[in-house]
Amino acid sequence: MLKTFAYAAAVLGALTTTALAEGLDELKPEVVQRLYNKDMLDPAQPIGVSKWRDFKAKKGPPWKIGYASSYAGNTWRAAAMNELQNEIVPEWQKLGLLSELVVTQSNLNDSTQIQQIRQLVDQGVDAIILCCSNPTALNASVKYAAAKGVPVFSMTGYLTSEYAINSSVNYQVGGYEIGKAMVEQLGGKGNVLVVEGIPGTSGSDSQNRGVLAGLATSPDIKVVGSVAGMWTDQIAQGEVQKWLATNPGKLDGIVVQSAAEMGVLRAVQQAGRGEIPVAIGGELGALCYWRKNPDYINTSFQLWPPADDMGLMWHVMMRTLQGQGPKVQSILVDPVKITFEDLKKFMNEDCSVDSAEWLKVGAKGWGYDPSYLDDFFLRPADPRAYKP
Repeated sequence: MLKTFAYAAAVLGALTTTALAEGLDELKPEVVQRLYNKDMLDPAQPIGVSKWRDFKAKKGPPWKIGYASSYAGNTWRAAAMNELQNEIVPEWQKLGLLSELVVTQSNLNDSTQIQQIRQLVDQGVDAIILCCSNPTALNASVKYAAAKGVPVFSMTGYLTSEYAINSSVNYQVGGYEIGKAMVEQLGGKGNVLVVEGIPGTSGSDSQNRGVLAGLATSPDIKVVGSVAGMWTDQIAQGEVQKWLATNPGKLDGIVVQSAAEMGVLRAVQQAGRGEIPVAIGGELGALCYWRKNPDYINTSFQLWPPADDMGLMWHVMMRTLQGQGPKVQSILVDPVKITFEDLKKFMNEDCSVDSAEWLKVGAKGWGYDPSYLDDFFLRPADPRAYKP
């Protein structure tokens, strides 16, 4: 028992050493200005020095990884899981760096997820990936894992724990770009409905903060309502249908968080409310609607590419296990803007609006290519080529 406490103290102690000019000062200034500017950053987003700078896994590969997912009920989660199980796992097992993946689902129940994280640690995983979770509820479990030498990685949203490693787009920047694009789409004047994701999760709240700031760039844009789409097409469709039925007044645009834009499009069509512009993200069905209707909107911003979010987090995790030393608590990337000319390059008119698949941006577009990700590590190297 004394040895256990001594090991825990040693791990936590080793993770708290910092020095001058560490963290953001070590990153490229243009990246810091764009993505870590406090005027365009969720104030709760952790951007301090990483506690895992000098960490290396207590044993070599192959590593056992836990994925403590919080929800499985939408197409985004299905696409992320497909990338993980059918693309990433086979590749990294073949490389000899992964032994097995253990998956749990908590169905948006924080208490269940807390228990599952602790169980994964006790089962001997070497690292844990989380998705889109409550930013504070899991912090005690993250500290428990850290004390056992198990780093926890939060993708598509942050945890506020000083021991968490986060990766995502800067959702406030992305939301701002989407809101501002809607202002421009409407010529600076009109009534807008806002469809949030899952309120209370960091990604949803950060993006919503940015959306409202973007819409506020014009005094003649009025937010006339807000509903929670729960990042799920079917739920968003039902909520928007109810809102439209009880709010017959003029509506000029709808800003929605993926994965819910296809549901919102269907709700507008079924309500017979005309061609109200709906912000489109990464759902291929929604992008196909735009492809078939070139004048529908002017631009799209990708904030939630599921395969790429999983790819980014996986590379961050593997680099950390290999001792490459993450510099900061949160590794952020830029949203990807798509014009109709861009859309024509990868999607033909014979596409299907019923597609439940998602756009894949790719490593260079989403920051897990070495040309971008190397800058976030003290000892960068190709994680695929690792030899202990």
